[in-house]
Amino acid sequence: MAATPVSTPKRCVIWFGHPGMRERMALAADGWQIREVLPQQPANIGMRGGDTLVGLIDFRKTTASELERIEKITSEHRHMPLLAITSGIPGSEPCTARLLAACQRHFPHPPDLKELVQHLQILGNSPVSQSAENVLDSLLGESTSMLAMRATLRKFAPVNLPVLITGETGTGKEVAAHALHRLSERSDRPFNAINCGAIPATLVQSELFGHERGAFTGATSRRQGLFETAHTGTVFLDEVGDLPLDAQTSLLRVLQEGTIERVGSNQPINVDVRILAATHVDLEQAVARGQFRSDLYYRLNVLRLVIPPLRKREGDIELLAGHFLQAFRARHPIRARGYTAAARHAMAHFSWPGNVRELLNRVQRAAITAEGELISCADLELTATGAEAEGAQLDLARAAAERDTLLSCLEQSRYNVSACARLMKVSRVTIYRLCRKHQLPLETMR
Repeated sequence: MAATPVSTPKRCVIWFGHPGMRERMALAADGWQIREVLPQQPANIGMRGGDTLVGLIDFRKTTASELERIEKITSEHRHMPLLAITSGIPGSEPCTARLLAACQRHFPHPPDLKELVQHLQILGNSPVSQSAENVLDSLLGESTSMLAMRATLRKFAPVNLPVLITGETGTGKEVAAHALHRLSERSDRPFNAINCGAIPATLVQSELFGHERGAFTGATSRRQGLFETAHTGTVFLDEVGDLPLDAQTSLLRVLQEGTIERVGSNQPINVDVRILAATHVDLEQAVARGQFRSDLYYRLNVLRLVIPPLRKREGDIELLAGHFLQAFRARHPIRARGYTAAARHAMAHFSWPGNVRELLNRVQRAAITAEGELISCADLELTATGAEAEGAQLDLARAAAERDTLLSCLEQSRYNVSACARLMKVSRVTIYRLCRKHQLPLETMR
């Protein structure tokens, strides 16, 4: 299918200075272009009428003469809202005060990128930015690999070409496919998803392309398939590597000619769909083994979106674990509100073979079974490591010693709480609390 030109509003930050790599990635992941403007060079700030434009004055490495030039440029574009990064402001030049007064928000160095992005979303309050916020919610993560992936996703979304989404099981390939659809011009059209590995081989053609009445035993009426019902929308083929060879041939026809044929018919039907495909297997190896058509692979692999595994998303594990727990707390009355230090360390060093899906399942299970307010390694069914493991063992030893001391004093005092409190040199309230903590039923023991 030929690509259709797409004209979508752009969102651009005019950065007066030099943005850092992390700043570039964070803004690109949220769909913002950065146009670097150096004060000593001619500035070109022209944009189309429907585009969103925000200026950001970077005071970190800006001289007084450069600030004068920036003031002149911004005065010529008074319609453009301004932000500022304020570290290293040179002296108390009059133009400095005027520029700061013109900026709606000041960010210290280093800027809080999440806060900066959120403020840009407010300034760029448009349907595009609102869709972007939803995408960020569903593809949570602040690691370098996730920022890069989200920036790539935004580049691919408006282009009417197939996208091959690759990644391990549980990384969120279908979530990414939904995001691609929601950020495209087809967002208000159908999104039809199917797991190719979950359909019996004998029914694949009928499910995807439909069938005519009497095409096979049990076909009592005409039926439209997945592609026909998704006309003008998007089709997501999960585990596309599991498609039988005959279905691969029919899929190739859709990609090349934009037509399908129902089972039991030789009449071509035109369909306008964008195809997104996902796989966790190596399709290149499947082609080499003769299990996947090479021409179909090249047609699907026009744009490739790689979803990183959880173990390679530095810092995202604790972020996701906290997000999942708070979301679960909002729906269910549970005691758990956080994680022990040992649990956080264990999560950070676990390999997560099931990726984000496994993390979500473990957090929800632990939230239900945890007895205290902090989820432990045992609640997550993870093993404590290193110093945390030694600390956990020490805590158990201390608890056991405390329980033995309490039992000994209770026996000596013949289970009289006041006498036991005097022996241990604590209050009576503490004795009752320790008995509850160590599950010692006083009445029964007496």
